[in-house]
Amino acid sequence: MDSEKEFLQKYNMDDYERPSVTSDIIAFTIKFTEEDSYRHNPDGALQILLIKRKGYPFKDHWALPGGFLQSNETIEECAYREVFEETGVKPASLMLTGIYSDPNRDPRGWIISNAFATILSDKDINATAGDDASEALWFNIAFNCDTDNTYTLTLTHDDIVITATLKEKETKFGKTDFVIQNSGELAFDHAKIIATALTVLRSSAEKFELIFDFLPEKFTLSALQQVQETIMNISVLSANFRRKISSLVQETDEYTTGAGHRPAKLFTKKHL
Repeated sequence: MDSEKEFLQKYNMDDYERPSVTSDIIAFTIKFTEEDSYRHNPDGALQILLIKRKGYPFKDHWALPGGFLQSNETIEECAYREVFEETGVKPASLMLTGIYSDPNRDPRGWIISNAFATILSDKDINATAGDDASEALWFNIAFNCDTDNTYTLTLTHDDIVITATLKEKETKFGKTDFVIQNSGELAFDHAKIIATALTVLRSSAEKFELIFDFLPEKFTLSALQQVQETIMNISVLSANFRRKISSLVQETDEYTTGAGHRPAKLFTKKHL
């Protein structure tokens, strides 16, 4: 064969099996309750956006927003398009948290999913079901290790409660792999995708990464601490938190305003 052009003319893509490809989007936000006293931080709840599937497979089950890659787009463009078509939400950015290629993960056939996490502030969380979704709702997240490396994932919205159990398999490069024991009402392997994304989020929050993305450009240190505590499901001493975060933030000349609240200094993220 004399040239690459001749090679490509004779090359046949159908000689090899090819999977279908999808994007799934794990959209997180933190929902704060109103602060009723300047002496206490507002409570926060880590939330995830789910859609109820309109058709088969897993009809009427809850799932992550997502769908199939089209021939004229990248996998990231697919993720942005699908989450907007199914929920009306427009993420500003995406972070790849895992690729899921088990040949049996989807009953329709060999379908590889690329999972992307995104973080939305409270002004971007209004969701409206569309396309393949009959509903789009934000669910509070509880994710805890029970015994013998078994985790319980509980997602709640009003009277809707979804409970899945997973077994920890291994942790590499800051990501934990899981085996689903009971997926509850979650479709496909989405319990595993959510659990993995949560471990990535918690690992990042422990190192003070990503926590700024849950807040507006200017924030109080109390609010920033609340974000870390909410994600990691822990309580930390304010003095310790402020000492550790001091090199990553800078003061502004502005303060919070509002009746019944003692003004608090506003900070911004320091660009290193």
